[in-house]
Amino acid sequence: MIRLLVVDDSALMRRFLGRIFRAEPDFEVDFARDGVEALAKVASFQPHVVTLDVEMPNMNGLACLDRIMVEHPRPIVMVSALTEHGAEETLRAIELGAVDFIPKPQGTISLHADELTPMIVERVRAAAAVRISGSRRLVDRIRFRSSASAQSYAEPSSKSTRPNASLPPNCVVLIGTSTGGPPALDAVLSDLPENFPWPILVAQHMPASFTGPLSRRLDKLCRIRAVEVTRPMPVVAGTIYIGRGDADLLLVRREKRLFAIATPPDPEHRWHPSVDRLVRSAMEQLPPHSLVGILMTGMGNDGAAAMTDLRAAGGFTIAEAKQSAVVWGMPGELVKLGGAEETLPLPRIGERLLELSSRHRDRDA
Repeated sequence: MIRLLVVDDSALMRRFLGRIFRAEPDFEVDFARDGVEALAKVASFQPHVVTLDVEMPNMNGLACLDRIMVEHPRPIVMVSALTEHGAEETLRAIELGAVDFIPKPQGTISLHADELTPMIVERVRAAAAVRISGSRRLVDRIRFRSSASAQSYAEPSSKSTRPNASLPPNCVVLIGTSTGGPPALDAVLSDLPENFPWPILVAQHMPASFTGPLSRRLDKLCRIRAVEVTRPMPVVAGTIYIGRGDADLLLVRREKRLFAIATPPDPEHRWHPSVDRLVRSAMEQLPPHSLVGILMTGMGNDGAAAMTDLRAAGGFTIAEAKQSAVVWGMPGELVKLGGAEETLPLPRIGERLLELSSRHRDRDA
């Protein structure tokens, strides 16, 4: 049985989430009305996973999350309002150690119950399977676990078939990620130098209200520029293009120039921005050997098929290693399909990008 603790000061939300998970045969549910009660229930009930509201009396969700991750670390899923303020709070919660978030229903909850239930169950169930060791914050924990094991990690797919790969100067980097993605993006992108010679397009599964705050956060953390793609933007070197949430990010050519554009989501794809659609659009505009595809932590399999095709056509692909991924769904599927030329923990992904691009940086210095 999966023990779930629902923490929310709203009796309506407690009933809503309680009804959803009591209908699942493998969940046992308990409740807390604020952060203080939650801390006591975490110690006594020992939940496998916690859903946590942000705005609560006595002790708010961020303060409660901070205490849980220090005293009783376990997977936390934030219940987040789909507003810019809610997005900023949720990104802060992910920095503190939350694994994922679920949207707080807008308006009359009963009108959205059928639509939200499958997604909520899927994300909480996936979070319950995450194994968190120690009390370190998520970014620190990822860096620590990855760097400690990077030297010893070796699987058949972890070594490139092109160890001295020489890529052309006009490469484009394509990154796909979902659950656990924001701190993974921090780890990979924050150390890239100002003269990094390639543009980077990122499909991070998020609502539209979240990707603007995410891009601004990355722009502050990184030495290269980060922008949200809300209109057609010329693709230039040394810029990170974050796909707008609830839309798809495509690479297109207009008047012989490459542009990143946001386009309405394709209903044939389940997750948005769609990694599969981003990769396939890039393959239509550039030769495969000019593309580097990176698939990192996230539920499901988005991006795995397209990046497998990219590798088969001559592109260079990297999957995040299991030991650093919060959820080894998307990168794991890429490995299973044989589409990962290299399988690397997070610190090695950024380092590998620097190695691959170094001759072009050196030439332009």
